[in-house]
Amino acid sequence: MSMPFYVSPEQLIKDRAEFAQKGIARGRSIIAAIYDPGVVLVAENPSASLNKISEVYDRIAFAGVGKYNEFDRLREAGIRWADGTGYTYAREDVDARALANYYAQHVGDMFTEGQKPLEIEILVAQLANKVRPTKLYRIAYEGTISDEQMFAVLGGEAETIKERFAASETKILNLKDTLKNAVNALAGPDRTIPAGDLEVALLEDRGQRRTFVRLSDDEVTALLG
Repeated sequence: MSMPFYVSPEQLIKDRAEFAQKGIARGRSIIAAIYDPGVVLVAENPSASLNKISEVYDRIAFAGVGKYNEFDRLREAGIRWADGTGYTYAREDVDARALANYYAQHVGDMFTEGQKPLEIEILVAQLANKVRPTKLYRIAYEGTISDEQMFAVLGGEAETIKERFAASETKILNLKDTLKNAVNALAGPDRTIPAGDLEVALLEDRGQRRTFVRLSDDEVTALLG
C-alpha cells in the first residue's frame, strides 16, 4: 500500500494563494473612488453584457474581477442576503460592512476548505446616509477585508494603477475630475481606453430610494471630454 503524498500546510496555503493571484492578475482592473458627493466605479470592460459592476441594494454596489462566473455567483448571493435581511428586519439594517463580512466568510472558507480557491477579488461600496458613512470594502481571494479610505483598486496591475491614481487623487474631487483620473490610471501613459471599453457606474443620492446608476458611453464621453 502506497503512502499518501504529503504537503505541508504552509506549502498548501502558498500554492493556493499563487493559484488565485495568477487568475486575478489576468483580469482587467477596476477603480472605485469617493467623489463629492458619491462613489464612482470604473472598470475596463469591452463586453456590453457581462457586467463587472452591479447594484446590490438601495445604497450598495458590488464590483468583481477575476473569473466572471465565480464573482457573479457571489453577487447573486449578496442580493439574496440583502433582500432577506431587509425583509426580516428593515431596509436600513442592510449595510456594506455586514455584507462584506458575509462575503469574506464564504471566500475564506473556499480558500481553506474548497477544492480550489476562488480566483476573484471583490468590492462592496456603500453610499452614506444619515447614520452610516460612505465606505469601500475590498475582499481578497483568501477572505481578508480591507477598509479602503478614498479609493480602491482591484485586479490586474493593481499596485501600479494604485500608485498612478494616488498621485493624481490627493483629495476628494468632483465626478468629472475623479473619472478622468481613474481612466488615466487604468490606461497608463502608453495607451488610451475608449469610452466603449469602459464600464462606469455611480452611487449618488438623487432624492430617490435607489442611488445606483450606470452611465452610457455618451455620458462617459461627455464627462471625459
